[in-house]
Amino acid sequence: MPKTVLTSKSGKAIGPYSLGIGAGEYVFLSGQIPLDGATGKLVEGGIEAQTEQVFANIKALLDNAGVTMAQVAKATVFMTDLKEFAAMNAIYEKHVPAPYPARSTIQVAGLPMGAKVEIEMIAWRG
Repeated sequence: MPKTVLTSKSGKAIGPYSLGIGAGEYVFLSGQIPLDGATGKLVEGGIEAQTEQVFANIKALLDNAGVTMAQVAKATVFMTDLKEFAAMNAIYEKHVPAPYPARSTIQVAGLPMGAKVEIEMIAWRG
């Protein structure tokens, strides 16, 4: 049976979904936007500050699920402006160890609450 992955550090879901689900050997994280867990609001700043907050949220959820960034197998990055890709990618590389997970990066028309970036991940517990 799937187990919900929660942590107060990443805030609460802003809709009818789980921030993460542990299912057997896998942990599936919903797309994380740059919400400050304490305030429930987007962090101030540009793509760098927002990407840092997304990774803080992701790491808190993965930690709660008993996995690390080294166990992430797949990442999907959603951005509202791919012209900011290099700045996002520099932060991404700082937080995600080699061998890097498979990744897709997609430009979208908009993200919840006006976020510039959203990242979802799948980790393997094995």
